[in-house]
Amino acid sequence: MSIVLLALGFLALVVAMIAVRDLTQRHHAVTRNFPVLGHFRYFFEEMGQPLRQYFFAGDLEERPYNRVTRSWVYASAKGQNNMIGFGSQVDHNEPGRMHIVPSMYPTLKSGRASDDDLPRPRLIGARRSQPYQPRRFANISGMSYGALSPNAVRALSRGAKMAECYMSTGEGSLSPYHVEGGADILYQIGPAKFGCRTPDGEFDDDKAAAIMALPQVKMVEIKLAQGAKPGKGGMLPKEKITQEIATIRGIPMGVDCQSPNRFEEFDDAPSLLDFVERVRRLTGKPVGLKMVVGAPAEVDELCREIRKRGDGPDFIAVDGNEGGSGAAPLALADYVGLPVADALMAVDNALRREGLRNDIALIAAGKIATGGDVATHLALGADLVHIGRGFLFSIGCIQALRCHTNTCPTGVTTQNQWLQSGLDPADKGVRVRNYALALERDLQMITHACGLTHPGQLHRGHVVMNVTPGVRKSLADLNPYPANQHGTARTTGRTLRARVVAPGHALQIETLVSK
Repeated sequence: MSIVLLALGFLALVVAMIAVRDLTQRHHAVTRNFPVLGHFRYFFEEMGQPLRQYFFAGDLEERPYNRVTRSWVYASAKGQNNMIGFGSQVDHNEPGRMHIVPSMYPTLKSGRASDDDLPRPRLIGARRSQPYQPRRFANISGMSYGALSPNAVRALSRGAKMAECYMSTGEGSLSPYHVEGGADILYQIGPAKFGCRTPDGEFDDDKAAAIMALPQVKMVEIKLAQGAKPGKGGMLPKEKITQEIATIRGIPMGVDCQSPNRFEEFDDAPSLLDFVERVRRLTGKPVGLKMVVGAPAEVDELCREIRKRGDGPDFIAVDGNEGGSGAAPLALADYVGLPVADALMAVDNALRREGLRNDIALIAAGKIATGGDVATHLALGADLVHIGRGFLFSIGCIQALRCHTNTCPTGVTTQNQWLQSGLDPADKGVRVRNYALALERDLQMITHACGLTHPGQLHRGHVVMNVTPGVRKSLADLNPYPANQHGTARTTGRTLRARVVAPGHALQIETLVSK
């Protein structure tokens, strides 16, 4: 009994001390007016998101990814049954929702083809001495070491190797963890030029050439902007910067790492293409751009300059404002930039008007997670897609929304050694592979449902959009393919081993007219 009384007395003392502190502090009106009890307000605020996620939010209500999508990714990654029962839960009449149009005569394929039967995307950089042939249509988007933990990068690298997809380094440069899994790598150069910068922050040709010469590095991407924060560079809080990260990036310890919002090397289309050429001279591998589309006039200007020169980027990666990030200002994430569907079609149209579409591959990124998402974006003009958060779900992300705090509970986006130790790269690597292959199989299943044999045959005519409830229009009518301003007949498809799909006839194959 004496122990109980002692414990109660100690508890009363603690409560009294908290009450005195609350009554005398001047920073929080709630706790000053309601001592002790006011702290429950902050507790429930902190617990609000997980309570909504697990107890109150419906399957389709969570943001940015609802429970249905996440459950499909989890099941696919674990090799479990990813089917649904009793029908779709989505509102098929929701304005803006897109539907893929099937054929009355599907291709005679099971939709669960063996991996050897899955077709490949287009060749990238055909004019270069070291062009790249991707194996998968869906690949791992740019997520840097620093934003991700070492074990997360290890898992993605291992899984990418097993799935035969490639992974982007993100702007944090190439780390040993990207390399150790053996995956094909897209090396990204951001405005801070991490890994290939001089002490003054200038572009270092020798350092860049050394990285790009590595056999695993298959392509190079110049990052102009990111969908979640166009007009602002990446930010890595000092709490997440280890000595290893600082060494890889070439930055000091103890201060937040804020990338510039643009490259100093260029400020218009001609100087941008000059920089592309500067990078290209260092490697025989494909060099491309990552952009967020804003003013259509700037995209048009870029395409005109490319045509004028007769050469330019080998690919353009279009990031929509739905894109994710480890840390982004709300003002940019919610208000700046175009959604990926609109941006993708804008770039596709600009390339077609200048007769460049068969020279430059298009890559789409921005809240893509399922095989249906992949198929839709291919139909809108993409040759490939980049997926970030979907692959993070595959290695255990639970959408805790703490990427910027260094407290990720699953060890994915933290440098805390205790938290990241719970992420087993070997186990999660297998899940990455399973998810990547599930995306490919579902893409092929949709392709066959449309009566096609290759995902590259998908075009805007295969997608209808709900304009208003009960009113649907084809995207080929809402956003028609433009005429080539330089005399070449327009087409709805992309190059498929020197073949394109004829306008209005999804199954008709014609020989590509030489340029």
